[in-house]
Amino acid sequence: MCGRYELHTNPAAIALMFGLEHPPHIEPRYNIAPMQQVPIVRVNAAGERELVQVRWGLVPRWAKDPSIGARMINARGETAATKASFKTAYRRHRCLLPADGFYEWRQAAGGTKQPVRIGMRDDAPFGLAGLYERWLSPDGEPLDTCTILTTEANALLRPMHDRMPVIVAAEAFGRWLDPAETDPHDLVAPFPAERMTFHAVSRKVNSVRNDDASCIEPLVTHEDEQAAEPPPEAPAEIDDEADEDTPVQTSLF
Repeated sequence: MCGRYELHTNPAAIALMFGLEHPPHIEPRYNIAPMQQVPIVRVNAAGERELVQVRWGLVPRWAKDPSIGARMINARGETAATKASFKTAYRRHRCLLPADGFYEWRQAAGGTKQPVRIGMRDDAPFGLAGLYERWLSPDGEPLDTCTILTTEANALLRPMHDRMPVIVAAEAFGRWLDPAETDPHDLVAPFPAERMTFHAVSRKVNSVRNDDASCIEPLVTHEDEQAAEPPPEAPAEIDDEADEDTPVQTSLF
């Protein structure tokens, strides 16, 4: 599962890794939370990769109320191809969310939960597998949103949680983003544990008001006060059975 993540890599390095023509105009963010605007990489109508900002929390095109997005920040990768909320996006609107790390909360002494920052052993950025959609308000105003796919946790993360975000290897970016690849199900799998690492961080990450580099610093003291805000509520992974007669959306563009 994935309810918070961070991205601070230089935009030029992001452009190089994700095959963008120009470095994106984005600022470092260390505590990205649901319902905020987040950068995604997708293939546009011209067949080119682009980075755009969308809201994290997918709103299906058939939804009556966009507030449903708060419950759709994650989607189970194993069923995304068949569930009404996600199947169109899974076939046609896959994306990548650039990240340097994500957060999980593990049980600590005294029944408290200790936040940890999880990333790659080589400190390289990576791509989280996502889906995006466009919802139109009754007035015709578009709202672009996304969700992050999850899968079963690898051996490193299983003691903390039984789910983890789907991480797409750099060599598979093209397949995941290609709308002609209708079912890249083999990419929805736990990322190799031996390529990942984690460390405890301050409980200040529990609050979305805190968004600076100190959020990712390894915790080496016990100075983060016990009175800090509680960890965020675990997001639900939607596995719904919505109306199967929903019209098929042919294009977002």
